[in-house]
Order: sequence, then structure tokens, then C-alpha cells
Amino acid sequence: MTAPGQYEEVDFDVDEALALAKEGGAKVPDDSGPAGAPRSVPAPSPQDGSRKDSTGHHTATPWPKARVIAERAPRRPDAPVSVTLDAALGLVLAAPLGALTDLPSFDTSAMDGWAVAGPGPWDVRAEGVLAGHDQPEPLTDGEAVRIATGARIPLDVTAVIRSEHGRTDEKGRLHATRDVVPGQDIRPRGQECRSGDPLLPSGTLVTPAVLGLAAAAGYDTVSVLPRPRAEVLVLGDELLTEGRPHDGLIRDALGPMLPPWLRALGADVIAVRRLGDDAEALRKAIKNSDADLVVTTGGTAAGPVDHVHPVLRRIGAELLVDGVKVRPGHPMLLARIEEGRHLVGLPGNPLAAVSGLLTLAEPLLRTLAGRAAPEPYTLPLQDAVHGHPYDTRLIPVVLREDRAVPLHYNGPAMLRGIAVADALAVVPPGGARPGQELEILDLPWAMAGIGVCFT
Repeated sequence: MTAPGQYEEVDFDVDEALALAKEGGAKVPDDSGPAGAPRSVPAPSPQDGSRKDSTGHHTATPWPKARVIAERAPRRPDAPVSVTLDAALGLVLAAPLGALTDLPSFDTSAMDGWAVAGPGPWDVRAEGVLAGHDQPEPLTDGEAVRIATGARIPLDVTAVIRSEHGRTDEKGRLHATRDVVPGQDIRPRGQECRSGDPLLPSGTLVTPAVLGLAAAAGYDTVSVLPRPRAEVLVLGDELLTEGRPHDGLIRDALGPMLPPWLRALGADVIAVRRLGDDAEALRKAIKNSDADLVVTTGGTAAGPVDHVHPVLRRIGAELLVDGVKVRPGHPMLLARIEEGRHLVGLPGNPLAAVSGLLTLAEPLLRTLAGRAAPEPYTLPLQDAVHGHPYDTRLIPVVLREDRAVPLHYNGPAMLRGIAVADALAVVPPGGARPGQELEILDLPWAMAGIGVCFT
């Protein structure tokens, strides 16, 4: 990991760097040195924004392509499992859901009122019909009976008169205050579906409404795809787990943040381990993990204690994405550890890690869980946003009516912006002007239906 006091290399000119720093909330002087003095900045990378490996090849992947690679990386989802309804929320149906019975399974009253037979007025029976009772006695013409919503309709009933649409006289006879239409307020057997009818296709996300439909259709269990398992490995000797930062040590923000975020993306987080900057511990943790996805924090650059790349080479992992043309988060990576098991290496800076989650972990976990990709959408930007000369940029935004409002404190190490954001806006190279339509990436808790995965 980058040692305290060191700076992450950037590959745009210093004026661009200062503009981005100011936008991110930093107080930056107009000049970095005495008038006329040259400014010291790292040498720029190639104009396509890529990094070079030891052979001189450019390895960084364009941001849209990196997401496609991650989406297509996993093997086919695991074999289906059968779970009870109370355990199915947030999972995906592995098989179509068909009706096991007619719905409703008998003629029922749609309202509280009276079931009547023939023309009125009607003599009202003393005993009413309640929901849950067996077949009630049939009615004859001129008879009525009090009936509750959901109760079984007696044979030979013409209609149900709602309580507010009928009155009884001094002799106890029922009179309708509106015209009575045969069949009114009766739910006939099979109105919603017949036994064997298809209800929902495989691939449907199990929401509370789906659970209700499955229960009504007679299911005790459903066949679903299991949640992909994820393990988080927190790297870095400089990280504290409690108290205030001191003596060059900083609080670990990713350890508390990543597990619930991964759960929101549909994963079952089976472990969170803190390894420090220990290459051998990292190797053993990756090799011994039985998670579908291992997520590491930090250590993806090329510093003296950045062990992720060497360890992946040592265990024979296949690098699918090695660096992405996106800011923040360009040192992120995706590797195939073995068939069906992957590793996403996140940068150590918090907002850069969020960028890595939504770029690589989200599409990979979505495929493993069998979920469909959300429909892409755009919104116009309220204010101008600086861009990187060559790379995509992801910035936190709040959504106000039909606009995306950029937030300050959007530097790679900052969390103040993302903590109040609804989404990330995808800023193309060169920046965006007010009113320009940008792709929007909803955060998990802002996406319709995704909140059910916080389990």
C-alpha cells in the first residue's frame, strides 16, 4: 500500500490536478511555488491513459469494457437450491413459478355485505358467513345472508351487496339502495389464475410481492440461485480498527464499509480478515478461501508493500483486468483465481474502492446471482464537472427532480460526498458541461428492489 505521506501518481497536467483538487473540496493555492519556478509533477502516462507492464504493453482497460469483462467473467451460476419462503427474499428464481391451485380456489366475496339470491327485497338469515368456513348452506330466491370479505360464496348466490349499498327495514328485510348487477363483488374461482398457469419466469427477483404470490399459489419453498459468497481481505499495516488516527496510523474505513455494501450487491459475506502488509498471509488467505469472490483492499499498485500482483502471479491466477481507465480507482484489478473463483483488487482509498466495487464487483456478483442488469439511464448535469484528459471519471451526485447535482469532496480518499450521494455520474474524458446527459449508476440502496439484499 502507499505509505503515509506519499502521493498517488496522476497522469494529467498540474493545472488539471489543481482544478480537480479544488472541486474535491481541498484548499489549493493558486501557485505551487515561487513565480517562475517549475512545478514538479510525475511524467505523464501515454495519451490513451493506460499503464505499461514489464514488457511495455499497455494494460489498463477502458471503463465500459472492464464492466463487460467482469459481467462475463463468472462461470454459470451455482446449482439451484430449495429454500423456504422466509429465506428467499432478494434471491432469484431458478425455475418458473407455476400456480399449484386456482386463485382464488373457490368463489369468494370481494366485500363485506350481504350475499343475495334472486330479486329483492330479501329475508336475511340469522347466521352469517365468515372467512375460513366450509361450504355454507345454499340460498333460495329471496334470501340473503351476511358475508365477510374472503368468505366462501354459498351456492345459487346472484350477487354481493356491499354494506354501504343496502339497508334493512323494521321487519328485518334487506333492500338494495343501488341497482344489483348479477355477479357483482364476487371473485369467481380461478379469476387470477388456474392451476398450472405460469405465474413468474425464472430469473425473477424475489421481492415481498413475489413471496406473497408464491404463498397464495400454495408454495412452502421455492427454487432459487444461492447468493454468491464473498470474503474481504483488508490489507495495510497503517490501519487502526478503533480510536482516532495518530502517529501516521489511520482508521480503516473499508473494513466497516465493504461487507454491507457487498451484501447490498447480493453477496453473502462469509468472512472479513485483516492481514496487514504480509505477502505470505495474503497468499494463504486467497488459496484457502472457498468464496466465489475474494475482495482485497489496497496493495494493487507497485510499491514495496503492494503484494497483490506478486501473489497473484505466484499462485498462477489469470489477470482479466489490470487497471481501468477511470478516476478514482484506476489501479483496480480483476483476476480469475481458478475456475469459478475470482478476486477483485480494490484501491486503498475509500472512494476509489467504491469505484472499483461498482466497476468490477457489481457486474460479477450480478451474473453469479443470476440477476438481470439494470436498465441504463441518463440525466442532465446541473453544474459543470472537470474531467480527466483520457479516462472516465466517476463522481458522487444527488438526484434532484430531473437533474444530477455534483457533490464536493469527491477526491479518491474522501467519503463526505459519497456518504450523502444517491448515485455516481459517469463523466467522459474531458469533463461535462451543465445540461449534458450523463450515465447514472445508482447506489445499491437507491436502486428499486435492491434493498431486499440487505440480509
